[in-house]
Amino acid sequence: MTKICFIRHGETDWNTAGRLQGLTNTPLNDKGIEQAKACGQYLKESHWDVILTSPLSRVKTTAQWIQHYLNIPLIENEAFIEVSFGDAEGLTPEERSAKFPSLIYPNKEKEAVIKDRFLKGIDLVNNTYKDKNILIISHGAFINAIFHHYSNGNLGTGITKLTNGSMSTLKIADGHYTIINYDQTSHLPMQGSSI
Repeated sequence: MTKICFIRHGETDWNTAGRLQGLTNTPLNDKGIEQAKACGQYLKESHWDVILTSPLSRVKTTAQWIQHYLNIPLIENEAFIEVSFGDAEGLTPEERSAKFPSLIYPNKEKEAVIKDRFLKGIDLVNNTYKDKNILIISHGAFINAIFHHYSNGNLGTGITKLTNGSMSTLKIADGHYTIINYDQTSHLPMQGSSI
């Protein structure tokens, strides 16, 4: 059995403002750093083999804080970078509604491309680290796309929002993908837990 725990990066100032970050390189804020530390403290109580991270700084910093507590290899992987929101990046919800009333954003990464990217990424991870416990530190929209796919549309994109610092876990056994948890937040300061 391979277990993959996807962790959404800690909070940024753009998160609190509701700005779409996409491929824009934004840093964690103080709350985001605390969320990253809380993830590391929680995860050190169980066994993990490797951390894979998106190269963007808000994610890589989250991953580095987690690695501080776990002392396992940390590897950058472009496959788990955020969805590109094209011309809507940097805009608040109000700005997006005004500029793109249809909520169709020019130059946004296509759903088929996103799906192909995460399927290839997960397949490569499963083949490289078969029967291991893997942490993948990534982004809200990208993780939601993954869980939308594996939940047959019951979770994720357009349905649920992921909390910064939350954990969502997939189990892969004999070619079957099972969701163990989604948007787990019990380890975070001042948060409840959900599934």
